[in-house]
Amino acid sequence: MATTDNPARTPHDQGVPHAYLPAPDAGASADNLVRSKQDDSGQKRNLAYPPAPLPLPFGVPDNHTHLDFRDGVVNVSVAQALDAANAVGVPGVIQVGCDVESSEFAVRAAAEDSRVLAAVAIHPNDAARLAETGDLEAAISRIEELAAHERVRAVGETGLDYFRTKEPGRPAQERSFREHIRIAREHSKALQIHDRDAHLDVVRVLKDEQLPERVVFHCFSGDAQLAEICNENGWYLSFSGTVTFKNSHDLRDALMVARPELVMVETDAPFLTPHPYRGRPNASYLIPQTVRFMAETKGIDLEEYCRTLAANTRRVYGAF
Repeated sequence: MATTDNPARTPHDQGVPHAYLPAPDAGASADNLVRSKQDDSGQKRNLAYPPAPLPLPFGVPDNHTHLDFRDGVVNVSVAQALDAANAVGVPGVIQVGCDVESSEFAVRAAAEDSRVLAAVAIHPNDAARLAETGDLEAAISRIEELAAHERVRAVGETGLDYFRTKEPGRPAQERSFREHIRIAREHSKALQIHDRDAHLDVVRVLKDEQLPERVVFHCFSGDAQLAEICNENGWYLSFSGTVTFKNSHDLRDALMVARPELVMVETDAPFLTPHPYRGRPNASYLIPQTVRFMAETKGIDLEEYCRTLAANTRRVYGAF
């Protein structure tokens, strides 16, 4: 495991938080990684964490991250990850569950560190798989138990994913989605939505159901038209590092039309690392990279924008 005791640096590593630097004897073998050295296209990934950006002038939380997912060449503890984020103006995170195990982890992390709040759910792709084995109802029941915890502030990520799950598994996804909406509403939690290639059906389900007060499109992936639908319904749009990608014109159009009081920011770490570090491991300390890009795209003063994003996040999840 990496340490924070002055690990050796190379010029390439300057500015990387100590927590994300390998100890002098740490190897980079695939044995200590979760994700492959290659991305989905087969290209070799750079497994080194990017350098730390300049601190933000006002603290902005990361409203969606996965501290339990390892990536890169070091194993970083929750405390180390949070310390690194704090150092650049990211005062807290929403730790998000995708299944029973990771949701239980989220609750433990939030109970043990005041800089963490939890979200719990069965991911839509997992919902389809659990339905096949007859385990979906039991998993949802456990999520409902966890949702009662005071440090749980959201139910999610839940929703629909038509990229990974094909037609036979989609009814189970929708059934799970509707149950998660009910849990969020009955426990007065925010709803964090995973929407991948399923915009029309996600909106259909949301309009069918009695919703909780706060609805968040995690890693917003729509265009200006979907952003306008969110505006009309008071649904929050959370932008990740994907908004910085060179080919993400639709996302930037959505950002421009989104009501400022409905916008938040996230990493979805360790995925979706912002440009120019796309493909490398992501972490909450990189939130400033995305926030600066968003402020520049909108033509808004950085500190003013940070204050808006922070206020929106607090309105959705409450105080840490």
